Amino acid sequence: MLRRARELGPPVLVPLAWTFVVAAHLGIVAVRTLFIAHVVMSALLAVFAVTGRSDMRRGTLLVWWRLIAVGLLVTLCGTAGFLLEPVADPLQAIALFGWMLLPAVGFVDTGRRVPSGAWVYLGGAAACGLGAVAYAVGIIAATDPIAVAGLAAVGLGQTAGILDAAIRY
Repeated sequence: MLRRARELGPPVLVPLAWTFVVAAHLGIVAVRTLFIAHVVMSALLAVFAVTGRSDMRRGTLLVWWRLIAVGLLVTLCGTAGFLLEPVADPLQAIALFGWMLLPAVGFVDTGRRVPSGAWVYLGGAAACGLGAVAYAVGIIAATDPIAVAGLAAVGLGQTAGILDAAIRY
């Protein structure tokens, strides 16, 4: 059952997480709720990294396991950002941009290894990169529609990649 949850959890959790991020950006979600979400995500990533390690020792799965391990550290930075006021913004930026860009690395690796359908992964990687840039531009220019479009691009790109991987494997 745990193996099945590891296989089917990401296709549900990835779009849910990015929907949550958009809601947080728009001020729909309270700061305390974001803190709780970071704690829960940290726990889920830790469990996933520990329980999935034996199945993720080679090839692209090893790359993804390493990204999950780094992602746990990135998420813990975001969690700490809720507790450490002087460095809150930089720590939370590490978490947000880390999760925008870390999956892009995995998508590029997966895209070059799959015999067909590489466009899904390479497109997901491109959406991550372009979305991160759009979000940064939207924040710097104080233009919510651009920032939200960047978050949506990241979410859609990552969702497409994780859904394809879940169906394919």
